[in-house]
Amino acid sequence: MSQHLVSIIVPARNEEANIERVLRSLAVQQRVCEILVVDDQSEDRTGEILAAMKAELPLLRVMRVDSLPEGWLGKTYAVSVAASQAVGDWLLFTDADTEHLPGSLAALLELAERERVDLLSLSPGQITPSWWEKAVIPLIYVNLERLYRFEEVSSPGSAAAAANGQYLLIRREMYERVGGHQVIRDKILEDVELAKRVKGVGGKLLFLPGAAWVQTRMYRTFGEMWRGWTKNLFLIYDRNLAKIIKTLGELCAAELLPQVLFIVLLMWLLSGRGNVIILSAALGCLVLVIVQHTRYMRAVTRLGFDSRVAAWRLEGVAILTALLINSIIAHRLLQQVDWKGRRYSTRR
Repeated sequence: MSQHLVSIIVPARNEEANIERVLRSLAVQQRVCEILVVDDQSEDRTGEILAAMKAELPLLRVMRVDSLPEGWLGKTYAVSVAASQAVGDWLLFTDADTEHLPGSLAALLELAERERVDLLSLSPGQITPSWWEKAVIPLIYVNLERLYRFEEVSSPGSAAAAANGQYLLIRREMYERVGGHQVIRDKILEDVELAKRVKGVGGKLLFLPGAAWVQTRMYRTFGEMWRGWTKNLFLIYDRNLAKIIKTLGELCAAELLPQVLFIVLLMWLLSGRGNVIILSAALGCLVLVIVQHTRYMRAVTRLGFDSRVAAWRLEGVAILTALLINSIIAHRLLQQVDWKGRRYSTRR
């Protein structure tokens, strides 16, 4: 087996709640030559925690950036600084809110080398303790899987390209060949842009459901979740209003309408004003609701979620509808998004 080693790169901005957990999960991985953490102007205890952990973790190297150059976004600049000093043959970009299961990196690196992959990315398992996370996160990822099907992204014959910055493993040679983060320095969805560039030069992508290897809790408050998906959704749909409107139509017509109609028809029947036609219509709506619920359970299970999150599907549809509309407003009308205390222009 090849002994090519990995430089792990973790950008961290105000990550005091997460940074120790992710570093401990990375420190036990095999085939790692260094763990580079970039403290991106943190104002909480992130720097203090990192300083304390340096003595404990010999592979840990900590860097800090104190300013953001013109034209760069915070994350792209932070990871670019680390990548410029990394020594590994492979680079693993991962977020501070992830947790890597034991043996995951060695297994995935072996897979990438065996399949001659240039960029391997995962959609991590999502931890969803609150009701709003159970409602929104699984539904969003089911829709993402429809937009960026794992099989299509991984197929050399398909133009589809995608990656998830929570886990992005790339050959150093390929990273440098496509220009690294320098050429995508102002891109909010830097992970997807990097994947497009790799596939554009003939590189091989492998995109997989990743619950067996990595897990994450993306947002700890509803406000964080609202800002995060407002920032990303319009771009995930490739700035295509037609695609978003189609999704909104499907959410309302296919998800909400059958359930609303069933409730209305049921109330009609219970009032004693129903007839055979109303009863048949109510039963038809009920069957459709059950079929849709079963399909959704299967879809979320495939992505690593507990099937019981499907109980929150109706609430998720309502919130996702609002998020899609808000993302359009932020990107097209206000032309700015807020994230981690910074405001980014979305003007093209």
